[in-house]
Amino acid sequence: MTKLIRINRVGGPEVMELVDVELGPPGPGEAQVRQHAIGINFIDVYFRTGLYAQPLPGGLGMEGAGVVEAIGEGVTEVKVGDRVAYAGRPIGAYAEARNMPASQLLVLPDNVDFDTAAAMMLQGLTVQYLFHRTVPLKAGDTILFHAAAGGVGLIACQWAKLLGVTLIGTVGSDEKAELATRNGAHHVINYNKENFTTRVREITGGKGVTAVYDSIGKDTFIGSLDCLRPLGTMVSFGNASGPVEPFSLSELANRGSLFVTRPSLMAYMSTRAELETAAKSLFGVVASGEVKIDVRQRYALADVARAHTELEARQTTGSSILLP
Repeated sequence: MTKLIRINRVGGPEVMELVDVELGPPGPGEAQVRQHAIGINFIDVYFRTGLYAQPLPGGLGMEGAGVVEAIGEGVTEVKVGDRVAYAGRPIGAYAEARNMPASQLLVLPDNVDFDTAAAMMLQGLTVQYLFHRTVPLKAGDTILFHAAAGGVGLIACQWAKLLGVTLIGTVGSDEKAELATRNGAHHVINYNKENFTTRVREITGGKGVTAVYDSIGKDTFIGSLDCLRPLGTMVSFGNASGPVEPFSLSELANRGSLFVTRPSLMAYMSTRAELETAAKSLFGVVASGEVKIDVRQRYALADVARAHTELEARQTTGSSILLP
């Protein structure tokens, strides 16, 4: 038997139930992972509320780290005893143990612990593809990154600095502004005190930024378009304030022939080769100490409702994990 979080309906944090289930042996191509730490991300809220659909009853969670306890027929990617981590589908990381497609598992470097691994996989791989593939950044570029004190944001602040990119971050409090600055943001805007669009134009001398990375959605989308330079790219990769409302394509032409993209981790990591290349990049900057993963909240698996409540209330900073 193993414990896991199950939802039978969509809704608030109260729909998450801790249940006991029987975990069978891994099937062909699968590995059974005993989890030591589980990542918490805003995408988990989207599935819980029904913004993103999944069959019900269902699980939650898209990243974790642990030890391989058994492997199924045909598995070559990992072996019993390997320390591994993963990010992405299938959903169901909120569990003490689970069977996973072995093709999704990555063997951890010896100097990356389980807490760090569980906190960095989804968020770190996201920053990796956003900065290296969605809009390949180069030294001297200037970007705007919303929610700069969140888990993704703090990784982005450090990685941008490593690349020689000027990062302008937005946050919701002075405490979060200080945190983003300590992690490498060149400029930080408290959107509760300043208009971020006006401030970005001031910082860039009216030129605008190369790209905007926006996980907030509805509340920031149009203002973000106004921060871009001509031919700049709007990267909308989340919906924390709700989905972006429909808009006319002429809005892009009027602002200088802008580009808009809605990327996802699954699309960028659709092959084993893509996953391994991105993970090698992420593991490299973390193992070297150039990008530090700041785990600021730890919750017991049974306290997952409190974890979601605090995440949605924007009471968290850095990364959050569940401990089975």
